[in-house]
Amino acid sequence: MAGKLYIVPTPVGNLDDMTPRAIEVLKSVDTVLAEDTRTSGVLLKHFGIATPMRSHHKFNEHEAVSAVVEQLQAGAVMALISDAGTPGISDPGFLLSRECRRQNIEVETLPGATAFVPALVNSGLPCDRFVFEGFLPQKKGRATRLEELKTQPLTMVFYESPVRLLKTLQQFAEVFGTDREGSVVREISKLHNTTHHGTLSELVDYFTANAPRGEIVIIVAGCPPSTTAKVDKYAEFKHKKAKV
Repeated sequence: MAGKLYIVPTPVGNLDDMTPRAIEVLKSVDTVLAEDTRTSGVLLKHFGIATPMRSHHKFNEHEAVSAVVEQLQAGAVMALISDAGTPGISDPGFLLSRECRRQNIEVETLPGATAFVPALVNSGLPCDRFVFEGFLPQKKGRATRLEELKTQPLTMVFYESPVRLLKTLQQFAEVFGTDREGSVVREISKLHNTTHHGTLSELVDYFTANAPRGEIVIIVAGCPPSTTAKVDKYAEFKHKKAKV
């Protein structure tokens, strides 16, 4: 009989955000697949979890999936965790989850911490519908993707590193417009959690004077309907002119 894979969210900051069910699952499984066994070792020790760990990260995920699936097919019960948040959301996990589905191995994902949800809700921007972009391409395809998002009407969510934040905000201001509203949230659920709201121009000014640290989530307002309509009309005009 095939085993089961649990996908278990872990705190993005405060360890008190760990759910009792997540602790129970990590204690009960045969093996914990961890993005970084050193980081996860601190977490497991804190909650008295003695389950054996195995490394499962983006550098070995392609090679590791087959072996993990074989063990699951043989009846093993495993849990997958990342350094913080929900595996699969800009972290390893998708490949394993997909292969388990293909092999009819049961996968259960526990609800829990993920960085972008509190950042989105806290931004004050519309969150009934949104697009999650995660980390943009650093080089190839970046400019093209930003142009595609220029007329995106929904609130947009991005992850970014502190060393690239200012450059990214400058690019956003250039492509989306300096008056577009945004929000930068750092160190969610940690001691130095901060949120800064304003136009992209104001955010550029602030982070030019204040170098950020920690994990970053950027929320950007969608393109106003009137702007989208103007862009669509201009595109239609160019198309008709080209046909003539």
